[in-house]
Amino acid sequence: MKRLDFLAGLIVVLLVAGCEQRAQERPLQYSTAAVGDRTPVYRLVPHPLYNPQTISKIFQPLVDNLNHQLPGIHIEIEASRDYRAYEQKFRAREAEILMPNPWQTIEAMKVGYQVIAMWGDAKDFKGLIIVRKDAGIKTPDDLRGKVVSYPSPTAMAAAIMPQYFLHSQGIDINKDIQNKYVGSQESSIMNVYMGDSAAGGTWPPPWRLFQREHPDKAAELTVAWKTPSLVNNSVMVRDDVPPALRNEIRQAFLNLYRTPEGRTILSKMETSRFYAADDASYDAVRQYVTRFEKEVRLAERK
Repeated sequence: MKRLDFLAGLIVVLLVAGCEQRAQERPLQYSTAAVGDRTPVYRLVPHPLYNPQTISKIFQPLVDNLNHQLPGIHIEIEASRDYRAYEQKFRAREAEILMPNPWQTIEAMKVGYQVIAMWGDAKDFKGLIIVRKDAGIKTPDDLRGKVVSYPSPTAMAAAIMPQYFLHSQGIDINKDIQNKYVGSQESSIMNVYMGDSAAGGTWPPPWRLFQREHPDKAAELTVAWKTPSLVNNSVMVRDDVPPALRNEIRQAFLNLYRTPEGRTILSKMETSRFYAADDASYDAVRQYVTRFEKEVRLAERK
């Protein structure tokens, strides 16, 4: 009998441990929905330009504002661990509202998402290549044989555009440098600060945030090169969102800059406003990526 009691207790322990493990493996998401609320829940998923905690902190005021403007639905913010996790979500059509980068925008179109707005000024969407001030790196040739960090191969402004810039300067990114994908914008910058990479790709909003939050570290770094600008990030909705609601969501984003509260929210997002846009607004991105994949990163894809 004691043996049976012991085995029963062991099974309970294992079941509890299994439940705890499954709970720990749940996707990172942040919700303020009331339990039992029957209001339709729409997930808003920004691409991981910051870590999940920072995403929640910066974007929750936006979600609160949208919920105030759109009483017929309840919007929740969902953060992603990295670019790969984010891209898996939209390819599986898990979210109703996306805030992707331009490369992800044209990929999300393939699975039924539609652009309703552009997120920020186009002139602010450019790649930055960061180096240490004391590294002695003056020209792109100085990067030959060295490590260059980026958040992800699909980070448009922070990887694709810097790699295209280096290509235009005579650097074969598949042979002349070592590309290191480190998961986030801050990690790309920190790799440069720590000396783990000679240069790092990022773009203006994360670089401005890094300068504010880590002024001592930022003081040891400098922007060596900037790429030309391209169309900025987008806001997209899934194609099964009712047209009337789609228009309400679009208008809520476009109207943010008109109120003091909205301008405060936009300021925290490092964004001046949202602009009207549609799928055709990203045709230039499709052409850019086609050239990039043909001329620059071809060897990585064979």
